[in-house]
Amino acid sequence: MNMESLTAGQVMTRVLVAVKAGESPLMAWELMRRAQVHHLPVVDGRHVLGILTRERLAASWSGGPQEQSSRPVRTLLGRDPAPRARQDTPLSRVAALMLDAGCDAVPVVSDDGLVGLVTARDVLSAVAGRARPATTEPGEVVTGMFHLEPVLPHDNPMGGA
Repeated sequence: MNMESLTAGQVMTRVLVAVKAGESPLMAWELMRRAQVHHLPVVDGRHVLGILTRERLAASWSGGPQEQSSRPVRTLLGRDPAPRARQDTPLSRVAALMLDAGCDAVPVVSDDGLVGLVTARDVLSAVAGRARPATTEPGEVVTGMFHLEPVLPHDNPMGGA
């Protein structure tokens, strides 16, 4: 495979865990932890609003479980639109988008919405000659299948825990 001919669609991660825009930072953290990912697309249906990183999530963390479950993750996204790529975007262009935007993940979109994600790791894998074989199968976007609510301690009038 020639590096100059690689496209976003050939190197992108196709099976994604995503979070709905109205979900909480607590849910986003749990999804990242369970899926062992560092980037979480924030979506409204299949429309990607942005990419939430572990670093941004950790930097925004304040308060306890109640505070983390009461605000939507869409508020953690930057104001500037995140760069996006199409499946036929050359990998060199995707890498340039990452450098110019100061990010390490670019969502890959089609007319139907989010289809994949190219991360810095995907780019490095391609440079190392370890790009996955191209496939025509569509990507899969899975949002949280459960809902987290914090269990807060109650004051026990009897004096125990």
